[in-house]
Amino acid sequence: MVAVGGDGTMNEVVNGLMRRDERPVLAVIPLGTGMDFVRTYGIANRFEDAVGVAAGDGVRTIDVGRVEHSRGKRYFANVGSVGMSAAVAQRANGMSKALGGKATFFYALTRVFLEWQNTPISVDLGDGTRREARMHDVIVANGRWHGGAMMLAPDAEPDDGLFDVILIGDINKRDFATTAPKIYKGTYLAHPKVELLRARAVSVEAPERLPIELDGEQVGATPARFEVVPRALRVRVP
Repeated sequence: MVAVGGDGTMNEVVNGLMRRDERPVLAVIPLGTGMDFVRTYGIANRFEDAVGVAAGDGVRTIDVGRVEHSRGKRYFANVGSVGMSAAVAQRANGMSKALGGKATFFYALTRVFLEWQNTPISVDLGDGTRREARMHDVIVANGRWHGGAMMLAPDAEPDDGLFDVILIGDINKRDFATTAPKIYKGTYLAHPKVELLRARAVSVEAPERLPIELDGEQVGATPARFEVVPRALRVRVP
């Protein structure tokens, strides 16, 4: 199967495939705003190069994330999140993409940050690890890039059976101003209000209903449970 589009298209295709007992190899021709899924696998954005990969024989078997939330159950291949990131995705999806994916997402990130209020969030990894604090975002990553080339999870491996779970704490405007540029290099993880954990399952709850996004699409609200479906999908790679 060949999917032509961006990360939202990929999300729709993956959700269709995950409802099948037998799944064909999935090839991707990137044509969208963020195009973050393909970056983890080294699939080129140039059309002719992506077609060459799709016609090749390289295959990588990857994990998929499954999420149960306020509207039911849904799958994702790249990154899911709870909190401000979902609001950023919604803002970016409603904007003109004339400046390209990277500029669109960064503008949306800045605008939403100025309006966002950090809230108490409870995160349970199911292995005895639990965090309760005022947070900005909970990132649940299977892939490495998100939001138009932001390297949110630089060490994520999409076939290791684990999510990279990034907790972004009670950051303020000064934190944002000094750290936002580092998101594109993955070095923001060194910030003292950011914590990286790894888990097969993640439950997220909050006193208020926080938005959830999967692969750049807002899908529902908390409470949410994320779970790895190991080695669920075969992807054509270089």
